Amino acid sequence: MDLKHKLFGFSGRMRRLDYWLLSIGANISIGIVDAVQTLAFNGGDLAALQSDGNMVSSAISVALNILNLWISVAIMVKRCHDRDKRGWWAAFFLLVPIVGWIWGFIELGFLDGTQGRNRFGASPKGIGGSDEEDLAKVFA
Repeated sequence: MDLKHKLFGFSGRMRRLDYWLLSIGANISIGIVDAVQTLAFNGGDLAALQSDGNMVSSAISVALNILNLWISVAIMVKRCHDRDKRGWWAAFFLLVPIVGWIWGFIELGFLDGTQGRNRFGASPKGIGGSDEEDLAKVFA
């Protein structure tokens, strides 16, 4: 799975290490870009962010937040798939305050995925063999 699919795709499975690295990396990257654009458009004046004349900076911030949300949901969906859960669980983890957040943090960040294949594909750890090997065993 290439980086583009890991960040923007909703199919497949993702192991915990990739989940943590991509989650933290994406948030840091978007935070840095947001800080740089804030400094570039406002000269570091945070009070200027509140003014109505700062539409370009506000539009960039909104776009970055939408991008961050998309990446976060895509990563969470693939982690749900690794736990053999439908991707809709990501909505529960994001939208249910406190209980959903804690449950999602534990479920996605700390619990191991399904060993071997599940309904969402092969193990991202390489456990269980490829599709061709599985088919060869069935028809052998």
